[in-house]
Amino acid sequence: MKIDVRTVGPFEENSYLVVDEGSARAVLIDPGAEGDVLVRMVRESGATLDAIWLTHAHIDHIGGIAAVRRVYDVPVHLHPLDLPFYTQLSARAAEVYGVPFEQPDGPDRELAEGDMLSCGALRFTVMHVPGHAPGLVSFNGEGVALSGDLLFCGSIGRTDLPLCNPFDMDSSLERFATLPGETLVYPGHGPATTIADERRSNPFLAGRARALKR
Repeated sequence: MKIDVRTVGPFEENSYLVVDEGSARAVLIDPGAEGDVLVRMVRESGATLDAIWLTHAHIDHIGGIAAVRRVYDVPVHLHPLDLPFYTQLSARAAEVYGVPFEQPDGPDRELAEGDMLSCGALRFTVMHVPGHAPGLVSFNGEGVALSGDLLFCGSIGRTDLPLCNPFDMDSSLERFATLPGETLVYPGHGPATTIADERRSNPFLAGRARALKR
């Protein structure tokens, strides 16, 4: 497995290309902006793009979809609870922030807790982790978690935006903290980290780490 990343747009969002090197199949996760950059990343990989998977539908995670799909006609996967952002609220946010935004078509397929997704021979399980967004999901498998804006290196996603829920975030973090410590977390912003490192140093997980040891 190879995971490539491009940090794009004014919100410096991480867009990931997951490639199964054995089959040369790939999925693009959270194409947030600068579609030309992401198309180039796919082309340079030499892999065949099969799908776009979205952790959630905030503006900085979907802004590059339309441009990517003009080149790659692939299905977009999204949890249905984030449809309000995908269809309306992200476009409104673009107006508020004064940033360019092209409304994407779709999505095409619904994600749900426990779904099994494939990228070539790679397998990922969908974990529904609401809080930062009602339809936020993490794609867990192959020793990694691509979790959007749930957990960052040393911090967590915001819970003061429209439709955020801090109580749901608390429950989601508690579940997420039970993943194996060696799990490599690829967040929506900032550097990659591990569950073990965040249990030790992240103030939002420290209490949960102590509770897990009891």
